[in-house]
Amino acid sequence: MNSRWRGARHAVWGLLLTITPTLAQPEPAAAQEATDSLRLQLARLAALVDSLSLEVARLRDAGEDAGADDALARLRAAAQAAADADGPPAPQERETQDFVGRQRSLQALNPEISVNADLFGHASKDDPDRDNFFAREFEISIISNLDPFSRAKIFLSRHSEGGEFSPFSEGGQAGAHGTGEGGGFEVEEGYVEWVSLPGGIGLKFGRFFQQFGQLNRWHTHALPFQTRSLPHIAFMGEGSLAQTGLSAHWLAPFGLAGGTFEATLEVTRSDNETLFGESAGVSLLSHVNAFWSLSASTDLDLGFSRVSGSYERETVSGDRNLYGLEMAFTWRPPGQSRYRGFSFRGGAMAVDGLAGLGPTSADEGEHALGLWALGDLRLSQRWLVGARFDRTENPADLEETAWLFSPTLTWWQSEYVRLRLEYDLLGRSFAAEREGHLLFQVTFAMGPHKHETY
Repeated sequence: MNSRWRGARHAVWGLLLTITPTLAQPEPAAAQEATDSLRLQLARLAALVDSLSLEVARLRDAGEDAGADDALARLRAAAQAAADADGPPAPQERETQDFVGRQRSLQALNPEISVNADLFGHASKDDPDRDNFFAREFEISIISNLDPFSRAKIFLSRHSEGGEFSPFSEGGQAGAHGTGEGGGFEVEEGYVEWVSLPGGIGLKFGRFFQQFGQLNRWHTHALPFQTRSLPHIAFMGEGSLAQTGLSAHWLAPFGLAGGTFEATLEVTRSDNETLFGESAGVSLLSHVNAFWSLSASTDLDLGFSRVSGSYERETVSGDRNLYGLEMAFTWRPPGQSRYRGFSFRGGAMAVDGLAGLGPTSADEGEHALGLWALGDLRLSQRWLVGARFDRTENPADLEETAWLFSPTLTWWQSEYVRLRLEYDLLGRSFAAEREGHLLFQVTFAMGPHKHETY
């Protein structure tokens, strides 16, 4: 028996001598807590071995062998409990953690780049030899969030003549439906914008489509019809009112009858030749807008805009003002907005007549007036029908008027591809015959910037 207990003691102390050098080595900080706990348990086991040695000696002197077996069993149980509680986990139970780099991915620094295209085909019985197919516009958009407070947008566009109307052009020409010729890419918009500023204020600096109503902000490929309204074309030209300067937007913190109100003030250089001629002075735009959600399915939007500046060309010069009143009504039933819906937009515009410019003019105070209205009805997820009617006076000669009626049929192949069939019927007070044109329009988008309306 003595040799058996002597062997047990030697085995326990051998275990302690084997583990102690390992515990003396430096360990990672993550395992320090487990190491301290294991050392404490081993200290307890050492004390237990010493106590058990005394107990074995006492039993041996007393001749009681059964107690020795019980003491050995308690020692083994205590050692196993200490190993289970504080020992390292089994290999299959170890938790693994994937390495994650702290550096920012370079891919996240890249801007969003998109390409939009506007393609046309047309037919006219009055001029069958005119170019029938042309690519009106290719647009590259580059958008990037610079930091939590600002973002930048750049739109590069290559525009070819075609698809526009010139209702008051010389010789009674109705307007070009395609020469297919165009220059290189130019900056259509390019600005930096500060958002989330205190007081609900947003700032924009650069070249941008100005906030004259809502449709002026839309790019050509996003319009509900193939051109802007006749008053817009006669007063501001075929393109959008886009100038270079500073824009400040304010979202009012109060409401009236459940409405939301906002105001925009823009100071820009007079770049629009149709509106300001050869003037390079400063123009001022002010815009106020109100929006009401009448119900869960209907919305109403009202806006008023004014642009003021100076007009200079040859012998004609003077202050010039442009006014615009716009409304929009939309109906989209909840849960069925992708299949049913109706929208209507309309407005009135007025601009100082060219004959009224100058302090000595007899026609001072006269304005050219224009009206426009358009609507579309969604028949299903992909099909829409629409129509518009425009009428405007000629700012250079208030006796001349023009009107346009256009029905459309639109099919959305997907959110990236749109096909539209449109018939344009144009009439003018100084032309005996009306002119009609059938157009087929295809627009497609590559990238996140699709047919954006904002």
